[in-house]
Amino acid sequence: MYDGAMSERPEAGVDAWYAALEARHLATLTFPEVRRALQALSSLYVERRDRLERGNAFSGAGKRAAFALFYGPLHFLIVREIVQVLAATDPPLTRIVDLGCGTGIAGAAWALEARGRPAISGIDTSGWAIGEAQWNLQTLGLTATLRRGDLADAHLGARGEGIVAAYAVNELDEASRTALLGRLLAAHDAGSRVLVVEPIARRPVPFWPAWSAAFRAASGRDDAWRFPAVLPERMKLLDKAAGLDHRELTARSLWLP
Repeated sequence: MYDGAMSERPEAGVDAWYAALEARHLATLTFPEVRRALQALSSLYVERRDRLERGNAFSGAGKRAAFALFYGPLHFLIVREIVQVLAATDPPLTRIVDLGCGTGIAGAAWALEARGRPAISGIDTSGWAIGEAQWNLQTLGLTATLRRGDLADAHLGARGEGIVAAYAVNELDEASRTALLGRLLAAHDAGSRVLVVEPIARRPVPFWPAWSAAFRAASGRDDAWRFPAVLPERMKLLDKAAGLDHRELTARSLWLP
């Protein structure tokens, strides 16, 4: 378990992105509406994850805004810290493949840490998520090619390539997960770096022991992470208003360098 302080870094870019994100979603919704939606979405994550896996996270404007304004940035911050501690940007990357990219945060977090800002290739089954990812990546000054589709269709495996699957593997069925594991190991053999990030709780990730064994057999590593949460001020306000208490950023990851 890694339990360390978040690194000191300029936050102006992240704060500006979050302010623009808030303006985007509060143009049609009120803060109390987003707060209520975040409470409902949090309940899905904690108590009824089976419904979340069937797409309920993006059902309705309120939940979409709550995800975009809270869980997306939360995942961005934790992936960014993991990437930094793992030194995942060395040697330089040529591109990042974001599998099940959602709102684009994992690829963005990795690309912003990298020298030369590698291009991002993202794929997701949700049309709304693809549109949101396009906006996020453009606002953050990143170049991306995004498409709607099954992550099994993504082309993988090349030197200088980083592959990230953040909070996506747990949503696959067993057969799809098994096939993806084989493809990720093969991509690593072809020269790719591979990062998988999932919640720290064990219930959503019953596949973890088998994946961990496969990654470690390929000279990879399995980590659990806890960082003190340093949230943008307006995000901190939303966290408090929804009755949440994110004092820590937590996750588990698998890494093939």
